[in-house]
Amino acid sequence: MRTAICERFGVEFPLFAFSHCRDVVAAVTNAGGMGVLGAVAYSPRQLDAELNWIDERVGGRPYGVDVLVPGGIDASAADRSARLLDVIPERHRDFVTHLFGKYGVSLPEPFTGAMSAYADEMGRRVTAEGATGLVDVALKHPIGLIASALGPPPPEMVAKAREAGVPVAALVGTVEHARRQVAAGAEVIVAQGSEAGGHTGEISTMVLVPQVVDAVDVPVLAAGGIACGRQMAAALALGAEGVWCGSVWLTTEEAETLPSVKQKMLAATSSDTVRSRSRTGKPARQLKSAWTEEWDGSQESPGPLPMPLQMLLAEGAMARIGRAADSGDPGAGELVNYFVGQVVGQMNQVRPARRVVHDMIEEFATAAERLEAVTGGGHRREP
Repeated sequence: MRTAICERFGVEFPLFAFSHCRDVVAAVTNAGGMGVLGAVAYSPRQLDAELNWIDERVGGRPYGVDVLVPGGIDASAADRSARLLDVIPERHRDFVTHLFGKYGVSLPEPFTGAMSAYADEMGRRVTAEGATGLVDVALKHPIGLIASALGPPPPEMVAKAREAGVPVAALVGTVEHARRQVAAGAEVIVAQGSEAGGHTGEISTMVLVPQVVDAVDVPVLAAGGIACGRQMAAALALGAEGVWCGSVWLTTEEAETLPSVKQKMLAATSSDTVRSRSRTGKPARQLKSAWTEEWDGSQESPGPLPMPLQMLLAEGAMARIGRAADSGDPGAGELVNYFVGQVVGQMNQVRPARRVVHDMIEEFATAAERLEAVTGGGHRREP
């Protein structure tokens, strides 16, 4: 199975696996695909340690790093003189405290009092300056790809990547975004449909991918709603040179997913996700839960804050909620959730990441054989 993207990146399969978990990244890379580590979860020092760990386990095989560079964020994130926690309005802090009380989740101290100064550093990772700092760390390692999500890659990031000979990829949800990303220096476009987990647009993968393929002159990877070989075959039939998958790894043995969330995912249907601003301040597909319902639908909700303030508020709360849910707290179990796409409906068993790769490729081969039979072995029939 070879496409131009395989030749370019030196991989056996055109399967790119986005994950915040180093174990998944290494497992997919070692299985013949290309793991891509989400860097926003780490400080520069932590990222360096994670990449050292991956380097030691992949034997020189290619892997990538993904940074989050949103096109629009709250101005406070760029103001080094302000503490981001201090910018979060009191009514939003009170609403989180209200949710803890309503669902009976223990809160031994005022919510924001439990959030450390680490929150400021975390919030500024989604600025161009913060992302470039993570890129500096990543480029000290033998990575094969830098990916930028949510906005055009900063010029400094593109320049540094090119100097290091590392291609830049960019995630998009519209044709116009794809054109802008290529103009900004992206050499690979990930066309991500609304079915995808995390930050997504409103156009479905089936519609978006061929439009993007026709609009840009760089390789396109398809993302959103891809978790099996048949979906992978469909993506290539639409003109993509490979696929970018994220959700399918969340129920693997190696995944960082909390046990309580993993059980929710295994039991979920494809109707159990929602695009909500309640986790990051930007529309992101995630499991429906009391958290999304309260923020998006209750009269008491003050409404989500812009990124990164909502991200700080939500992630601080979810850290406590997740621990409580894993200990069996029923109220926390109602609130807890995580980013995941509509393919969650077919994620109904726990498998090693390597097995997921092999199963996808085997099913892809079967799908390709079926299409070949339909077309008469590639020979066009005369009318």
